[in-house]
Amino acid sequence: MKLFFFLLFCSGLLSASAQSTNPLYDSTLARKLNADDYGMKMYVLVLLKTGDNKSTDKAYKDSCFAGHMKNMGWLVELNKLTVAGPIGKNDNDLRGIFILNVPTIEEAKPLLDTDPAIKARFLSAELYPWYGSAALSEYLPAVDKVRKKNF
Repeated sequence: MKLFFFLLFCSGLLSASAQSTNPLYDSTLARKLNADDYGMKMYVLVLLKTGDNKSTDKAYKDSCFAGHMKNMGWLVELNKLTVAGPIGKNDNDLRGIFILNVPTIEEAKPLLDTDPAIKARFLSAELYPWYGSAALSEYLPAVDKVRKKNF
């Protein structure tokens, strides 16, 4: 009798831990977004920090940051930049983040080399592999619908 209850208990554990398929699963969308079975994929998280260029040439600095903004738009058009934004005032010299739609740091580095503010060392970049929702890029079409003014 103890063996029966033990086997019953074990079968209950196995069925409780068995994974079921999500009824909302869209295999076409998952394939389009390169999602794994959990709806996730690898990205590269970039922490932008204050760089070591201390130039006081305002026109040059303004031009580099204008180029930085333009470059972000270009990366979005290429489907390589999924998330970007500034970080509020802090004591760690953090300025902003990027989430790049590439699976490796090696693929991310050439993309960052196209950024004028990083090239001029007004910004420095720390890169980290990041595993996140493959659906992250699906918010991008809504961006233009909620933005009243352009940068």
